[in-house]
Amino acid sequence: MTDDTPPAMADPTTADPGRSPDSAGKDALIAALIDLERHIDQRGWDQPPRLFALVDTDSLIAAEPQLAESLGLRSSADTGLPGALTAVEQDDFSGGADLVGDLAGIAWPESVFGCAVSFVRTFLPTGFEADIPEDATAAAAYVAGHEKREEIRVVVGVDRADHRHGVARLVSQPGELLGAEDLVPGLAEVLAHTLA
Repeated sequence: MTDDTPPAMADPTTADPGRSPDSAGKDALIAALIDLERHIDQRGWDQPPRLFALVDTDSLIAAEPQLAESLGLRSSADTGLPGALTAVEQDDFSGGADLVGDLAGIAWPESVFGCAVSFVRTFLPTGFEADIPEDATAAAAYVAGHEKREEIRVVVGVDRADHRHGVARLVSQPGELLGAEDLVPGLAEVLAHTLA
């Protein structure tokens, strides 16, 4: 765990108190991922995969009041937003080229309500598929050296209520944040298994 991870809480100015608990839970996950992506963005693009536990903010405040105070966490009583999540980075995680394999052996304790992973990938726009070599090593080298390559940073998260979401930012469009429930469905499924 690190003490420098910021709180990942929903924006109280956009909350709708009439929303269903399921919608509120989904919104809490999305808000946590957006805040997490902004936090990751502060360290630039050249980063390895990073893994985060998502814990209930109210529970964290109750269990670790001094840490919560140092991070500036606000309870649901203060914000009016129940279910807010705080991201806690797992410093001992070292994800490599096989991110799915690296995640497959993880099992979270019950105190962890969700989890998220961030990673950066290089890809080519549509239309270059036929030119990419079939060999994985050769394909990676081809894409990395291509003048039309793009870099994308993705943050995917899931929770124990089976909410799933991903957000992404292209290096060429730093002001835009993409998001979808099924942004990286295979990776979301792997993350969900770590919570089972």
